[in-house]
Amino acid sequence: MAEYKTPNVYVQEKSIFPPSVAEVATAIPAFIGRTEKVSYGANKTLVNKPMRITSMVEYAKWFGGPYLEAFDFNRVEDEHGNLLSVKMQPVANTVAKFILYHMMAQFFANGGGACYVVSVGAYHDEDGNEESPTASDEKNAFARALDEVAKVDEVTLLVQSDAIGRMSAVADHGQYYDLGELALQQCNDNQDRFAVIDVIDTFDPMTPANTRKMADDLASMRNELASDYRKYGATYYPNLVVATPRSYDESQVMLGGVAMDTLEGKPEHAMLKTALSRNYMQLPPAASIVGVYSRVDRDRGVWKAPANVTLAGVDRPTRKITNDDQMDMNVHSSGKSVNAIRAFTDKGNLVWGARTLAGNDNEWRYVPVRRLFNMVEESVQKATAFAVFEPNTPLTWLKLRTMISSYLESLWKQGALFGATADQAFFVNVGLGQTMTEDDINNGIMSIEIGMAAVRPAEFIVLTFSHKSIAGS
Repeated sequence: MAEYKTPNVYVQEKSIFPPSVAEVATAIPAFIGRTEKVSYGANKTLVNKPMRITSMVEYAKWFGGPYLEAFDFNRVEDEHGNLLSVKMQPVANTVAKFILYHMMAQFFANGGGACYVVSVGAYHDEDGNEESPTASDEKNAFARALDEVAKVDEVTLLVQSDAIGRMSAVADHGQYYDLGELALQQCNDNQDRFAVIDVIDTFDPMTPANTRKMADDLASMRNELASDYRKYGATYYPNLVVATPRSYDESQVMLGGVAMDTLEGKPEHAMLKTALSRNYMQLPPAASIVGVYSRVDRDRGVWKAPANVTLAGVDRPTRKITNDDQMDMNVHSSGKSVNAIRAFTDKGNLVWGARTLAGNDNEWRYVPVRRLFNMVEESVQKATAFAVFEPNTPLTWLKLRTMISSYLESLWKQGALFGATADQAFFVNVGLGQTMTEDDINNGIMSIEIGMAAVRPAEFIVLTFSHKSIAGS
């Protein structure tokens, strides 16, 4: 007690409120891929160094610009040899070799904010030669970067779509899905993040006759992605044709063996420019999807399903998915649900699914349920850290129960939890004879049990109509 010597009125403040739970961020993705720049300053490397950014301006500052592609065109002439138009020859990959730059643009266009970028290497080596790693080597490079991401506590989402550009050959699909398994393993180990995985779409608009069927793409994922931690991830399909042309190097755009940059001022140059401006990018959807996650979390809350949401900057999905097509995607005997992206008349391009890869699991079937629990678990874990080494007594238990209950009640009031009353929506139990034994207390263990009735999306709305008799019955 303070010692008073001078006659006066002294004011003291007494804290009567328990500590509060500070909610963690829910949509901080980590993007892994190859970049134009891989160093800064005095040759300080960016490789395997997670860098936090919040805009495309920052991305360009640290990592540079897009990968510039090479294209070949043929002249289309009349019978007199007069140039009528130019026609692009089929390209080797419908998804460009390195796509991280354009992925980031889609993320920000769809509402993304803060994120981390990890470079696994450059587009070109020190001599200017384009890097051409094998699928196995690239998988190992991504795995090393993923290990570094595991150390970043703020990360809540994992995206590795850039690897598809080097693993688009059917023989290499397994290498890509191996990365998906590593991501799901990390999510399970850290218990604070969620993996968004693309189903490789083999649709080729340049050579549609060589395109595999949608069923083959889905079967490939379901056969190759064998992780036991499927509740921590979701897959999306098909690819998206975005409203951005593919990037190119004029010196590597050839028209009948003549470089485009030598045709400046000629009709051929203008024709090539026009054709290239319509040569839209085809991207895997995950980057756009995590942008949607960010937008929905911010506008509605992590408990709202990130679905029935319009995708910005997208011209169309590569494939037209019907209701019948989606039946096998959404509900499958393997449980490995695939969330569809569909084009609807007068509505645009919508995310039309919200299931995890554990689609047959009654507890973890839905993306918002898994991500809500991730948020609450980590928020409460961090908030209760003050109690480590505090007396394991009823007073401490009361502080913790009050603090956690207050946080869960606020979530219930926001609509995150189901129930007419707070008691129906959640419970928090802690105490001797309730969650702990005397032996637990003697061994320094304090056990707290928390239950939540998470809201689930109305995935199937059934309207029942009948005739009403004239008599009113």
